[in-house]
Amino acid sequence: MNKLDPKSIWLFFFSFVSRGIIPLIFITIFLINLSEIEMGMEIFYSLKKWWWFAIAVYLSICYIWANLSYRFYKYELTEQGFRKESGILYKRYVTIPYEKIQNIDINRGIMTQILGLSDLNIQTAGSSAVMGRGGLISGIGSEGRLPGLSKETAEKIRDELVKRSNK
Repeated sequence: MNKLDPKSIWLFFFSFVSRGIIPLIFITIFLINLSEIEMGMEIFYSLKKWWWFAIAVYLSICYIWANLSYRFYKYELTEQGFRKESGILYKRYVTIPYEKIQNIDINRGIMTQILGLSDLNIQTAGSSAVMGRGGLISGIGSEGRLPGLSKETAEKIRDELVKRSNK
């Protein structure tokens, strides 16, 4: 099975960091408000030190998780269809038969452009609902999303999928 581009580790890393930015902002506001309350400056400076430590630990965890995400994200083109595996704790296996493929998009967002990468989205006749926690539908996504491919690889896969899906 094939792997994503190694630079996709940074794509995963920035994605994970951005998900935690809102809670970090709220905690920062809370700490600033704590400093305005009459509390000893020693306690405030102690909290400030722990805050920087917590940020360092959070960034380290995000980087480790990004490495694991990259390591366990695999794909291949088989005789039957497109296959991909992903997930660290919860594995997800997707197989899309070539005759079911309706559309193949290559997306290059800001972060992917900076890293020189592309996202490949393989869509079928019925789009798949992205399920969030608690079974709630959180959006519509493509069944065969491959984030973090090099531009050349994304274009080669797209061309090969178009060729195989038209047979």
